[in-house]
Amino acid sequence: MVALTLALTGTLAACGGPKEKVSQPALGGFVGEVVADEPRAALVARDVLAKGGNAADAAAALGLALSVSLPSRASLGGGGACIAWRPGESTGQAFVFIPKGGSQSDAKADRPASVPLLARGLFLMQMRYGSVDFAELVVPARNMASHGVPVSGLLAADLAAVQSSLLADDKIRAIFGNDTGHVLVADDVLVQTRLAGALERLRSAGVGDLYTGALAQTFVEGAQAAGGGLSTTDLRSDVPVAEPPLTVHANGVDISFLPPPADGGLGMAASYLAGGHGGEPAVAAWRARQSSRGGSVADAQALLNSGSLPAGGALPALPASTSFVVTDRQGQTVACALSMNNLFGTGRIAGSTGIVLGASPAQRPQPLLAAGIAHQGKDEFRAAAVASGQNVAADTAAIAMRAALAGVRPQVTNGHGRANFVSCPGGISSGGGRCFGWTDPRGAGLAVGYKPTAH
Repeated sequence: MVALTLALTGTLAACGGPKEKVSQPALGGFVGEVVADEPRAALVARDVLAKGGNAADAAAALGLALSVSLPSRASLGGGGACIAWRPGESTGQAFVFIPKGGSQSDAKADRPASVPLLARGLFLMQMRYGSVDFAELVVPARNMASHGVPVSGLLAADLAAVQSSLLADDKIRAIFGNDTGHVLVADDVLVQTRLAGALERLRSAGVGDLYTGALAQTFVEGAQAAGGGLSTTDLRSDVPVAEPPLTVHANGVDISFLPPPADGGLGMAASYLAGGHGGEPAVAAWRARQSSRGGSVADAQALLNSGSLPAGGALPALPASTSFVVTDRQGQTVACALSMNNLFGTGRIAGSTGIVLGASPAQRPQPLLAAGIAHQGKDEFRAAAVASGQNVAADTAAIAMRAALAGVRPQVTNGHGRANFVSCPGGISSGGGRCFGWTDPRGAGLAVGYKPTAH
């Protein structure tokens, strides 16, 4: 891997011998597209692309940045799932890091927490698809936490939605409250000094420190004090998995979707094939089947291939999530959906780490995490779409994928779904001139590309 020097974050010394540095690359033409629910995290990814990183590098940096700028939906204490594809691959690869509950969550915890899997999941994805040292991708998030970041419109809305319960805890009130006894509002500056310290440990000691090192011990002690019921054994044993994605061939393109247990991908595929509806009933039927007979990725693919997906009833109210897409100049693409299993997870902090604890899935239904990437053959990227929106996330993502493949902006006027997509109607090989990113105008996200001129 090469070392990447990021503007505005400083240069990190390479370790393990001399490595090539890409400090000011003369990149011309199309460099990539980034679409996310939170603007400042999107800009972090844009800067990684602009300095020579690929889509996996930028997506990892974006996910870590969201743990700072949108901790209501994407904390180091939570998890999610990503799908990655690069030219030359027939299907790409899915990375599922949906956290489990702790071993003590039922017996000894009054606010059961999830095992923190975000860092481990992003690391696995970037290790397989990235091009630079992971430690450098932590730096933007660390600096955002240390220096402070303005509260975005989405975070402000999430804070307002859970204000009374969130401010009941002294530790979390010290971070997200203001001097008037209320939560922070849009454009207030959110500073998270202790979280910056935890991120610095990830940078200097490696991601493993959160799972088997000194940071793991500090995290577990803080989680237990906050009623999370986590142990060091939980942190060591819960690991992300790489799975083959679900695939559909339709209208001349191949589409890869997140596989179970990120079953929002199955719902998205079912909805896409049905014209943009039926995602929630398909997932409800899958979950009922899984609870009685189990269900593997192969089982889910067989259902898709059969063309007769069963439909269940409605799902219970599902947790909030967030989503993003990154595409680089070569067409490599990463699409992710992240969640805390509840807004702000348990509403508690893991002690001096500053990490917001995710909520245990043993206590709440699993969120719908929906993401897909479409390509023509093995070499031409066409579109990627993701969505949040609780129960309607799968349908929303499917509608977004259909619009992205058509190269149009979807007509959205109501409903809770919020979609993000990147569309390349002419493919990347034409220079990316017709590629564009789109984020739902009803949200507070950002679609940003970067097309510098070579000097």
